[in-house]
Amino acid sequence: MKAAFAFVLACALSGCAAYAPPQAWEKQYLAKPAMQFDYDKLDAKNVQHIYFSKEGAAGGYGIGGGGCGCN
Repeated sequence: MKAAFAFVLACALSGCAAYAPPQAWEKQYLAKPAMQFDYDKLDAKNVQHIYFSKEGAAGGYGIGGGGCGCN
């Protein structure tokens, strides 16, 4: 049982070791707008507006503040 577990573990770890960073000609696919977190700027702005309206706070992402307005 231990030998089978060790074999499966070794196979899984060897698959993780085969990672290679993208080549120069492959980086064009990472710059596509669909690969960004908020590729639709209008939709992201609407989502932020709704969130801040419900929360009662102002500011962008990563800025501290509470719902009381004492930023």
